Amino acid sequence: MIIDEYYNGDPEEAIRLGTSKLVGAYGFCIMFEDIPETIYAIRSGSPLVAAHTEKGSIIASDMVALVSHAKHYFVLKENHIAKITKDEILVKNEYGDIYGPTIHHISWDVGAAKKGGYDYFMMKEIHEQPDALKNTITPRIANGLPDFSTDHVSDDIFMGINRIVITACGTAMHAGLIGKNMIERLARIPVTVDIASEFRYQNPIIDEKTLLITISQSGETADTLAALKLGKAKGAKTLSVVNVKGSSIARESDYVLYTHAGPEIAVASTKAYSVQLAVMYLIAFRLAYVTKNISDREAKSYMSELVNICDTVEEVLSFDAQVENIAKRLTKADDIFFIGRGLDYALSCEGSLKLKEISYIHSEAYAAGELKHGTISLITDNVPVIALATQPDVYAKVISNVQEVRSRGAKVILITDANASVDASLCDHQIVLPETSALFTPFISVVVLQYLAYYVSVEKGLNVDQPRNLAKSVTVE
Repeated sequence: MIIDEYYNGDPEEAIRLGTSKLVGAYGFCIMFEDIPETIYAIRSGSPLVAAHTEKGSIIASDMVALVSHAKHYFVLKENHIAKITKDEILVKNEYGDIYGPTIHHISWDVGAAKKGGYDYFMMKEIHEQPDALKNTITPRIANGLPDFSTDHVSDDIFMGINRIVITACGTAMHAGLIGKNMIERLARIPVTVDIASEFRYQNPIIDEKTLLITISQSGETADTLAALKLGKAKGAKTLSVVNVKGSSIARESDYVLYTHAGPEIAVASTKAYSVQLAVMYLIAFRLAYVTKNISDREAKSYMSELVNICDTVEEVLSFDAQVENIAKRLTKADDIFFIGRGLDYALSCEGSLKLKEISYIHSEAYAAGELKHGTISLITDNVPVIALATQPDVYAKVISNVQEVRSRGAKVILITDANASVDASLCDHQIVLPETSALFTPFISVVVLQYLAYYVSVEKGLNVDQPRNLAKSVTVE
């Protein structure tokens, strides 16, 4: 190893010289044979978190690993060196000066990182969504209005902007698609959603009148962090939505809105997605309110509906048996398609991702109106199609698209709102959601899609929490 080549008795000098020759992201924990019971750590790009307890010191790549052992932790800054022994942790900056790192408190209890009687963490985390939503929404209400005062996010961030760019990866990017719909609908400001891994390489149009919103559950997603840094370098205002205090993205941003999902252990994100949605709705409401695109009365009405959706999510959790029965009929499928329009299309993208990542069934989401532009050629006898039809303004259009796939032999699972009238011959299974405003159906539709992915995976005998080739936090590009 290159560090060994430079070692002449001074471990810190060897680490500095060795890592200076490296290119790319890394997180090292290093032991020297002649310095027993001591670990040196350094990172660049990849995360490292550490804690000292009465029983000794701990270092890991993710704060969730510390929950069972410590109530406080710190994030090692890039290119700083930590010297870790059972008695203490000393941290030095790039100049060799010892300093006290910022300590963060872990508010989650040990039970939050255990299955609590569920077979898998994913199912436990699906059931934690009502509480996670309440914990995320309730602190951001003042006099019935959306309010970010406790987050120290000033309305100034919304002033003087002429466009918003949302960048994220995977599930977080799908939350961004919903956010785009809500912000444009209510605040009338153009929004672009970019995949973070593509963002840096397309010479994005960013300036001081741009608000860049990054979304990441871990706050350590490498591509999203790189996109954030580029946005800042181009003068954009930056606001991040993350679940982990002190994470790299949180520290890099001008402003941060923390979600309060608690630890999410399963690789497939469920409750973290729901609270990301909640924050995007809150941003849409606050932005529309301060720019006078919605009135005081309208803002309070939207907030009331957002609060009430927590109870509706609780109600839809009882749909598990119905969805399990449907899932059993999908396990032999080679391909599954999701279709929808508007908010339902954005949600279809998330439902498709959930299914493919844990069941290993090829799945794609399509805007329903695009079927006739090529995709419908893939619809053959018995191919399952999950159709979301919860938006009244495009309901008739989606039903027409369902008739198209049905006529070509598709097995249709139709998810509708409570007021939809559906001919029984139109689908093989219909799931009727609890009554709620059309703008808020993503919060309850997603529970059905999470259940669907979960039960298909269980029926196939797969490890729901740890799908192959995937990691919870993607810290490499």
